[in-house]
Order: sequence, then structure tokens, then C-alpha cells
Amino acid sequence: MVQGRGSASSVVTIAVALLVLLVHTEIAHAAVYQVGGSGGWTFNTVGWPNGKKFRAGDVLVFKYNPSFHNVVAVDRNSYNTCKTPRGAKVYKSGNDGIRLAKGQNSFICNFTGHCEAAMKITVNAA
Repeated sequence: MVQGRGSASSVVTIAVALLVLLVHTEIAHAAVYQVGGSGGWTFNTVGWPNGKKFRAGDVLVFKYNPSFHNVVAVDRNSYNTCKTPRGAKVYKSGNDGIRLAKGQNSFICNFTGHCEAAMKITVNAA
């Protein structure tokens, strides 16, 4: 069967449209969580993730007073020791949205004594 010249370009156009739709659908299904609930990112938030199911692409929103706190993305060892590794990403706006990667995502406040006062969370995203 003979097809017209536009057939290949039509298939490419449809494929691109489906890809764009898939990307937008994935973003639309991402959940947004305010860390610590209405109390925000503060002391004793270590248990906040308990009972929640997170997925890669979900967004954690950390709300806090930047004069007194920050958010640092850390690895497991740094989370356990409350030590900020060299080159760690430090957030300090007071309203930080962080998209979760698949696997373990850990965050601490590195102001003196804050991590040790349970101002830290680990979230496992499927």
C-alpha cells in the first residue's frame, strides 16, 4: 500500500504530542507536602514522614524563618552524624520546594544544635 508524503511527519507529530502529554501527566500527579504540617520546618520534625507514602517527583516544601533555620540536603552518614558535608546544597529562603529523587532523601538544619534536636527528616521515595 502506498502512503502519502505527509505520513512520516504525521507519525512524528503524534509521537511528540504523546510524549508531551506523558510528561505533563507525570508532573500533574506529583504531590506537594509541607514539611512539619502547619507548624512548618522546626524542631522535632524527625517523625513527620511516618505513615506517608512518597514518590519520586513529589515536592517537599520547607517553610521556616531563615534567620533561625535552613535546610541542607545530605547523605545518610551526614544525616546520622548531623554533619554538613562539603559541597552540600544549602537552602535558606524560608520557603524552599525540593523535588524528591527516587530512593532516600535526607535533610537537616545545620544551625548549631538544631539537627541534634531532631530538626531532620529522611524520606524514601518510590
